[in-house]
Formats: sequence, C-alpha cells, structure tokens
Amino acid sequence: MSRVCEICDKKTSFGNSVSHSHRKTRRTFKPNVHKTKVEYKGKIKTINICTSCLKSGKVKKIV
Repeated sequence: MSRVCEICDKKTSFGNSVSHSHRKTRRTFKPNVHKTKVEYKGKIKTINICTSCLKSGKVKKIV
C-alpha cells in the first residue's frame, strides 16, 4: 500500500534521528494512512486517506 493520502497528498517525509550524544542517523516519518470506503465528490470510493483528513470531516466515511 502506498503511504500517500489521496485528499491532502501527505506522504513519507525524511529527517534525522538524534541520539543523546547528538549523533544523527536518517529516519522516516510515515503518515497514518488507511484504505477506507468513503463518499468523496458525490461518489462512493475506496481510497487511501490519512486519519487527520478523516477526523476533520473532509470526507464522509461509509459504514
């Protein structure tokens, strides 16, 4: 499953993991994306959507 929200285009970002001694190693920040059946633009679709878009009410979840 690709980790990209189809509503807000949130995707994996990269940064540094910093230890106590301040050594830096590369790490990834992955969004909380779920494949969910929703009503979007008047149509019922199964899309990858991040939980922040789902919680804010940008789409209506089909139960």
